[in-house]
Amino acid sequence: TIQRLDTHTGETERYVTGPGGAIRPTPSPDGKSLAFVRRVRFQSQLFVMDLASGETRVVHDELERDMQEAWAIHGVYPAMAWTPDSASIVFWAGGKVRRVDVASGEARVIPFRVRTEHEITEALRFEHEVAPDEFDVKMLRWAQVSPSGDRVVYQALGHLYVRALPEGEPRRLTSQTEHFEHYPSFSRDGRWIVYTTWNDETLGGVRIVSAEGGPSRVLTADPGHYLEPAFSPDGKTVVYRKATGGWLRSPAWSRDPGLYSVRVDGGEPMRIATRGARPHFGAENDRVYFLHVEGDETTDTRTLRSVDVRGAEERTHVSTTWASDFRVSPDGRWVAWTEGFNAFVAPFVRAGQTVTLGPKTNSVPVRRVSRDAGEFLHWSGDSTALHWTTGPELFTRALTDTFAFLDGAPDELPEPPTEGVNISFRAAADAPEGVVALVGARIVTMKGDEVIENGAVVVERNRIVAVGPRARVEIPRGAHVIDVEGRTIMPGIIDIHAHGAQGSDGIIPQRNWLDYASIAFGTTTIHDPSNDTHTIFAAAEMTRAGKIIGPRIYSTGTILYGAAGWFRAEIESREDAVRHLRRLKSMGAISVKSYNQPRREQRQWVIDAGRELEMMIMPEGGSLFMHNMTMILDGHTGVEHNIPVERAYKDVISLWGASKTGNTPTLVVCFGGMSGENYWYQHDDVYADERLLRFVPRSIVDPRARRRTMAPEEEYNHIRAAAVCKALQDAGVTIHVGAHGQMAGLAAHWEMWMFAQGGMSPMQVIRAATIDGARYIGMDKDIGSIEVGKLADLLVLDKCPLEDIRNSRHIEYTMINGRIYNARTMDQVGNHPDDHGSRWFGDNVEGVGFGRWWREHASPTKEDAYTGCVSCTHTTHRH
Repeated sequence: TIQRLDTHTGETERYVTGPGGAIRPTPSPDGKSLAFVRRVRFQSQLFVMDLASGETRVVHDELERDMQEAWAIHGVYPAMAWTPDSASIVFWAGGKVRRVDVASGEARVIPFRVRTEHEITEALRFEHEVAPDEFDVKMLRWAQVSPSGDRVVYQALGHLYVRALPEGEPRRLTSQTEHFEHYPSFSRDGRWIVYTTWNDETLGGVRIVSAEGGPSRVLTADPGHYLEPAFSPDGKTVVYRKATGGWLRSPAWSRDPGLYSVRVDGGEPMRIATRGARPHFGAENDRVYFLHVEGDETTDTRTLRSVDVRGAEERTHVSTTWASDFRVSPDGRWVAWTEGFNAFVAPFVRAGQTVTLGPKTNSVPVRRVSRDAGEFLHWSGDSTALHWTTGPELFTRALTDTFAFLDGAPDELPEPPTEGVNISFRAAADAPEGVVALVGARIVTMKGDEVIENGAVVVERNRIVAVGPRARVEIPRGAHVIDVEGRTIMPGIIDIHAHGAQGSDGIIPQRNWLDYASIAFGTTTIHDPSNDTHTIFAAAEMTRAGKIIGPRIYSTGTILYGAAGWFRAEIESREDAVRHLRRLKSMGAISVKSYNQPRREQRQWVIDAGRELEMMIMPEGGSLFMHNMTMILDGHTGVEHNIPVERAYKDVISLWGASKTGNTPTLVVCFGGMSGENYWYQHDDVYADERLLRFVPRSIVDPRARRRTMAPEEEYNHIRAAAVCKALQDAGVTIHVGAHGQMAGLAAHWEMWMFAQGGMSPMQVIRAATIDGARYIGMDKDIGSIEVGKLADLLVLDKCPLEDIRNSRHIEYTMINGRIYNARTMDQVGNHPDDHGSRWFGDNVEGVGFGRWWREHASPTKEDAYTGCVSCTHTTHRH
C-alpha cells in the first residue's frame, strides 16, 4: 500500500491500495501522475495513476518480479524516474535500463554498459578429517565441581563421568546402559550426586547416587521429563524442574509442569512454581531461586526470582535483559549470571526491590569473569570462586581476582582466564568389524562422471577397499556378499543446510525419528547451520561413538545473531568475532553462521576470525541480494539460501563464478515467492507416503500435507530460482543440497528434483547432492564419492536416478560408516544384523509406527524443539 504524508499536519492516509500491492511510488515532475509497481497475478507491472481522477493504467507489463514476498530492506523494486517533461519513465527490467512513453506504452532499451573490476577475497575452506579412530570429546555438559574442589562431575556421550582435580582420569559414575544421564549436582557435603535420567520407553526420573559411584536411588515415583535437580544446603530436599514431552520425546506424563521439591528420605513431590528454570538454593534451606522468563525470544524479561519450599512468598530479586542463567552463591552474598554467552558476577543486593543488572550496570559492582564464554555456572563450596566450562575446559575465577575492594585482592586485578583445565578424554569412534561386498550393481561413483556397469564395492570395517567392474574386483574370503544385481549404487546424500532438533531441554533421545528418517531416505551426512550448540554437538559425539544412530552430524551451533535476542552475538570488533568463534570451536564447530550482522565490517571481522581459527563461514543469505554480493566479494565460504531475485544476469553469474564461494539454495523455502515445499504437497500425496510415515509421526506430516495449498505452476518461484542455480553451476559455482529440515528425509529428494526442474541433468543433480557438498565443507577426501580409501557412505537403489532423478528416493539399503541398513525398516543387515528398527518403529500401522508411546499418543508437542532459528512457519525453529 502506498501512503501519503501531509507534511503540514504529519497525518498519513492510505493512497493507493488494491490486490497485488502498490510499491515504489514515483510522482511525475508536473505533479499530475504517480508511477508505481503492482503485481498482477505473478507478473509485476508498471502502472501510472492520474492524480486528479484516480484512474490507473498499465504502461509496461514485463517488469522483473518485485520483492513484495521477500525481506526488502533495500527496496521492493529498483528506483525509477520520470523525464523532466513528465512524458516518459526510465526504469529497469529484464537486465536492461528502459524508457517507456507513458502515452503510447512504447518501450525501448537505453544502451548502457559498465566495465568494472572487483577484488574477490579467497573464500574460506578448510579440510577436516571425518572419521579418525579416536576423537576428543569436547561437549561436556552440566559440569559441577565438588564443594571441596577435589573432583568434577559432568555429562558426556550420554552418561555421567567423574574426574579427580587437579589431575585425574575421567571414569563413569555408574555402569548402567538402560538410560541416559543428565544434569548432575553435588550435595553441599560432597557425598552425593543428584541427577536425572531418560529412556525413550520408560521416560525419566530423578536419582541420587554416592559421589563414589554405585547403585542409585529414584526420588520420583512417576515417570516424567525431569531436569535441573539441586540439593538444599542441609541435603534433605531436592528441587527440580518437570517439563513436557512431545516432538522428539513421548508426550506422556507431561501434565503439571513446573518446579518441584521432594524430600530425599521419601515423600510426595510438591509443585512450588508453575513456571521457571534452573532451580537452586542459596544459604537458606527453605528458599529456592530460579530463572523466570516472560515474553518471547526478542522482547522477553529475564528475572531471578525465589519462592519458599512450600510454593509461597514469591519474590523478584534481579532483572536483566538477556540472562540465560542465574546462580546465587552458597552463602547468599553473590549472584552470577550468563549474558551474551559470558559470565558476570555482582554482589547479591537485597534492597526490598528488584535490582537491574547487566554488563554495563554502574549502580552495583559488576564484573565479567570469562574471556570467551561462561556456561554451566556453579560456585565453590565456600563461595569464594566461580566455576564454569567452555567445551572441554574447566575455568575458575576467585572473587579476590574479580573485585578490588575484597580483602586479599591484588593491587592490579588479572584479566579473565584464557586457559582452563582440560577435564575431558578421548573416545573410540564406532566402526563395524568385518567385510561386506555389494556385487552386481551399476555404480555411480561421482569420480567425475564415471559409471561402472555390473560393478562391485568391497568395504572393510568402515572404508572402501575395492571398487570396479565385478570381474576385476576380488572378493575376500569370509566377506558378507550382498547380491545387488539390477540396482544402482551412489554415494550417500550430504545435506549441507539441514535443520532438526537433536534433543530438547538438553535431553537427547535414544532414537531420534528425525535421524532415522534421514538415513532411511539416504542422507548420511548433515551440516546444520543453526542449532542449539550444546545439544547438537553432544548428539554429534554420541553418534560418532555409536551411542545413538544418526547421520554424520556437523554444525555451526547457535547462529552469530546480529539482532535482538538472548542469543545475540555482539560483534563490535575483530576481537569480539574471534571470541565468539573460539567458544564455538571449543565445543565442536567446524563453521559458524554469520546471521544478519547488520554492518559489512562486522561480517568481515567474522571472516577474519574464521581465517585465523580455520573455521568456515556460512552466512545467512537473508533474502538480501545486496548483502549476498558482498558476501561473495569478501570471501565467505558460501551463501545459505537462494538469492531472492527472479533472474541472475551475466554480471552476477560471472562475479560469482570467479569466486570460490558456494551456494546452498534451499529451494524448499525459496526466497522471493512461493516455496518449493508446497509444490510437492500439491503434486504428491505426501500424507500417504509409507516410508515417511513409518518414521515421521502423522501429527507432523498431516498438518502440512493433507490440506494443501494449490497454485498455478507459474506461481512457483523455486523453478526460476533453480534455473539460476543451473547457470551458477555451469559457471563453476558449487551448488549443494540443503533440505532445511522441512520434511525429514524426503525434503532432500525434493531439493534434488527441483534442481532438475531448473535444467540440471541427473548427473549434475547427484553431484550437488554428494561430492560438491563434501568439497564445500572440506571433507571430500573422506566422503562424497565411491573410491578406494573413502568412507563407506553409500546408497543401493532399486531404480536408477540417472534415468529419472525422481528415482533417487527408491533406496533399498543405506550404508553409513560401513554399517548397512534396510532403508525401509532401519533394521541393520550384513555382518551385524539387528532388528531394532522394526522393533521400535513398528509395522507402519496407519502410519503411527513410532514406538509404543507414539502409537498411543500421536499428538503434536506443546513445546518448540529449539534449533537456533529466529523465524519459521513450522513447529521447530529453523532458518
